[in-house]
Amino acid sequence: MPASGRARGNGAAPALSVLSDERGELVCERCEVADRPLSRLRGLLGRNRLEPGAGLLLEPCNSVHTLFMRFPVDAVFLDAERRVLRVRHRMGPWRAAGARGARAVLELAAGEAERCGVAPGERLYLSPVPAALAEAR
Repeated sequence: MPASGRARGNGAAPALSVLSDERGELVCERCEVADRPLSRLRGLLGRNRLEPGAGLLLEPCNSVHTLFMRFPVDAVFLDAERRVLRVRHRMGPWRAAGARGARAVLELAAGEAERCGVAPGERLYLSPVPAALAEAR
């Protein structure tokens, strides 16, 4: 089953948060999941910015590009166990990056990975967003 926790074809994904396994700290308060070809292809295209606390988990994915994007992002490359392999900080428009062995990429607002202390070797996990936060979306 994909990271969204839904079987394919069953409506909208639940709201998710991304937390650090080792520190238990919140890395991404509101994480969208792009686990289908069209949603991965679209990614963050067409948006003017990515709000602090928001993110996009692309899965499966081992590389990303920022072609046609209007803002920089942090790209966190994760292996199959969601362990951080590499962090590309403040990746500006018209750039590309990847990581050998990556199975997913978490895109965050520029500077968020550093602010949250995300580093290679750290394991991240997904958690449902508390109902009150999900309703506020």
